[in-house]
Amino acid sequence: MLKLYHDPISPNSRRVWITLLEKELEFELVEVKLDGEQFQPEFLALNPFHHIPVLVDDGFNIVESLAILDYLEKKYPKPAMLPTDAKDLAIARMVQLVTVNELLPATVPVFPVMLGLPVGNPEKIEQAKQKAVTVLKFFENLLGDRPYFGSQNLTLAEVVAGTVVPWLPRGGVPLSDYPKLSAWCDRLIARPTWQTTEATPQAMEAFKSRMAARMA
Repeated sequence: MLKLYHDPISPNSRRVWITLLEKELEFELVEVKLDGEQFQPEFLALNPFHHIPVLVDDGFNIVESLAILDYLEKKYPKPAMLPTDAKDLAIARMVQLVTVNELLPATVPVFPVMLGLPVGNPEKIEQAKQKAVTVLKFFENLLGDRPYFGSQNLTLAEVVAGTVVPWLPRGGVPLSDYPKLSAWCDRLIARPTWQTTEATPQAMEAFKSRMAARMA
């Protein structure tokens, strides 16, 4: 059986969790408490870089969420979650990589805002919001008139961007200026897989406590 090592707050592991559910695969979910468990020898044997997620499939350990998604798509191709047309595939890939390389790093300063914790440097927060706006404009144009990025059906672009973009309004970056993207978010949030993987209040409080301790 597949085994996913994850943290319930992490968008990186949530995207894998959603993909496993969307493909209706059987798997075991193992929570890694990021207050030290990731540095234990047992976990370092799975991932020497001490990051989640890790997917284990019959003794094969896969690290890095995008690599895990590609593995799942290739080994378990139904339902297909990547377009086959070259242009549409490029759209899906761009969304994935822009989310990981541009949006997530840029929004680090607004994480405390999202969680209701004391905020840091106002200038850095404003810069983060502006970077997020640049990404949202890009995504709005890429989405076009289709319900999903590069497709009429859910893709791996959704499971990557869709675990980050819906959080932005909590950080003071509204989606009201992006009607297509806002409707896209509503479609995703309504899916059972998004609802199943939504962080519980208990998980949120535990994460807030860890964040507050780091900021103290």
